[in-house]
Amino acid sequence: MASTEVASRSATTTTAPRRRTRRPRIPYLLLLPAIAVLGVGLGYPVYWQINNSFREFGLAQQFGQPAPWVGLDNYVRIFTSDALWAVVVRSLVFCLVNALLTVLVGVLLALLMRAVGTWARLTLQIAMLLAWAMPMVAAVTVWKWLFDWRTGVVNWLLTRMGFVEFHEHHWLAEPLSFFAVATLVIVWMSVPFVALSVYAGLTQVPDEVREAARIDGANSWQQFWNITVPLIRPVLAIVLLLQIIWDLRVFAQIRLLQDGGAPVGDTNLLGNFIFELGVGRQDFAGAAAVSIFVLALTVLVSWPYVRALIKELDK
Repeated sequence: MASTEVASRSATTTTAPRRRTRRPRIPYLLLLPAIAVLGVGLGYPVYWQINNSFREFGLAQQFGQPAPWVGLDNYVRIFTSDALWAVVVRSLVFCLVNALLTVLVGVLLALLMRAVGTWARLTLQIAMLLAWAMPMVAAVTVWKWLFDWRTGVVNWLLTRMGFVEFHEHHWLAEPLSFFAVATLVIVWMSVPFVALSVYAGLTQVPDEVREAARIDGANSWQQFWNITVPLIRPVLAIVLLLQIIWDLRVFAQIRLLQDGGAPVGDTNLLGNFIFELGVGRQDFAGAAAVSIFVLALTVLVSWPYVRALIKELDK
């Protein structure tokens, strides 16, 4: 009899639907002012871009002439151009290569900071913070000096090492070597953020777990891949997502390097292409259309992570 009652209670408990806990509303109310400010600050420029992308907006409209409605003509004109798609492919390849390389170097530096002693770790952290805090224009200017084809240190060192073909080699004149220098500049400026973020994640990995894996016979690679990486996967995901977004929208570094004698048409990325359309050709409507495309591309790239984050919060 008692066993029957226990069984019926357990069955009732297991079959009863789980009641969802009610979430408090106060945090959402506190977020409303910040959301309103962001909505106004970001919403108006987006509205302005969308509106002008459907109009004829050139130099005359800058002096007060009305902007006639042209519908999708700007999108058709821009997106049927081979020049745009060449820039899109170039930007995506450049973005993915830089993002993956930045995360790889950042992870290696984070592992190095965990392995070395206190003073070596502090030295690395201070050096990376100084590199990260350096103004972007000053940093790119220094790199341009290093790779200058006449007085650059890089050409001088390579020539002294016996590579005579690098005597007065113009790194920025050819697209391939131009993007090699651009990758070096962008990775150098982005690695400190990734390295410090991943190192913060590594400090949360319990030493007991790694010690247990070592006792069970796991080597260093197995400990890293099977234990450390799963535990710091959220950190890796967010830094990789941020790097992809930042590298997809890179502009100033490429623009400053182009001033060193690079072929603009062969080295433009999406941001530089928009600048050339708007400022160079006075085609503000076409630049607005490409800007909306870049916004949609950014959302498309970041949506998988946002969706995974929403699913994790709903658990």
